[in-house]
Amino acid sequence: MKADHPRLRELAAVQGGVVLTSQAVAAGLSPGGAARSLRRAGWSRLHAGAWAEPGREAGLRLRLRALQLHHPELVASHTSAAAAHGIALIRPCRPEFTALEGRRRRAGVVSHRVLLAESEVTVVAGVRVTTAVRTLSDLLRVLPAEEAVIAADSAFARGLARREDVALALDEAARRPGTRPARRALALTDPASGSPAETKARLEMGREGLHPESQAEVTTARGRTARLDFLFRAEGLGIEIEGFTWHGTRAAHQNDAMRFNDLAGCPGVCRILRFTRDDVFHRPRLMVRTVRRALNDLRAEG
Repeated sequence: MKADHPRLRELAAVQGGVVLTSQAVAAGLSPGGAARSLRRAGWSRLHAGAWAEPGREAGLRLRLRALQLHHPELVASHTSAAAAHGIALIRPCRPEFTALEGRRRRAGVVSHRVLLAESEVTVVAGVRVTTAVRTLSDLLRVLPAEEAVIAADSAFARGLARREDVALALDEAARRPGTRPARRALALTDPASGSPAETKARLEMGREGLHPESQAEVTTARGRTARLDFLFRAEGLGIEIEGFTWHGTRAAHQNDAMRFNDLAGCPGVCRILRFTRDDVFHRPRLMVRTVRRALNDLRAEG
C-alpha cells in the first residue's frame, strides 16, 4: 500500500485532516517505512506519530486534533481553547490541555492539573475544548490582569459568554488558586468594548483616573444616532480608537471619513481625538497625556 492510497485520505477526512502513523500501518503501510512514505507523499508531520494530509495547513487547530487522537482524555483549554473560540489574546497561543476528571498526561504539551467536568466541555471545529465560560474563568486566573480583561471583553462583545455566568463560575470554584485576582480583573471588563485596542485604552485611562463613557451614543446634526468609542460628555471630548482592521477598500475609507465628519459635527462634541492600535499598545503614556491635555484645554475654554 502507498501513502497516497484513497483509504488514508478517507480516514483523514473523517478525522479532520489527520492520520496517525499507527493508523497508516494498520491500513497497510510498512511499519519501518511509514513515516518516510507519508513524507514523500506530501503529508506534513504534526508531532511524533501524527500527520496532516497534503494541502492542509499545520496550524494550532490541526495540532490539537492530532494530540487528542493520541490522548482522548485531553481537552484543549486556556489559550488553546480561547483560540478555538475566537477569543482575542495578546500572547501567542500554545497547545494547552486539561484532562477530564483530573486525569493527567503530559503528551509533550502543557497540561493543567485542575478538575474538569464533562459539562464544561464542548466541540469547536472538531476540537474538544473547554466551554467559553470555563475558558474565561481559567484565563482570568492565570493571565496578567490586563491580558485577561482583553480576552474577556473580546468574548463578551462577541456574545460567547456573559459576565454574570463567568462570575458564577468563579464563585462555584472559589477555592481554586487565583480566584481573588480573577474577580478583580472581571470587575474591569466592559462587554461594550469593540476591540482589544479599546480595552487597552480604557484600562490605561482608568489607571490615570480618567473614566469616559464607552460606546457613547450621540446625535448627529442630521438627527442620526452614532457611537463614539469613548466620550467625556461634560467636556465634549470624543475619542476614537483604530483597532486591528485597516480600512482596505475605497468605500470603507470613504464611509470612515463621513462617519468622522458626522461625529465631529455632533452637538455637544467639541473635539475628537483619534489613536491607532500602535498608539494604544506602544505609546500609552503619550496617549493619556494627549487626552488629559485636551480635557484641560476644553475646561479652560468652557
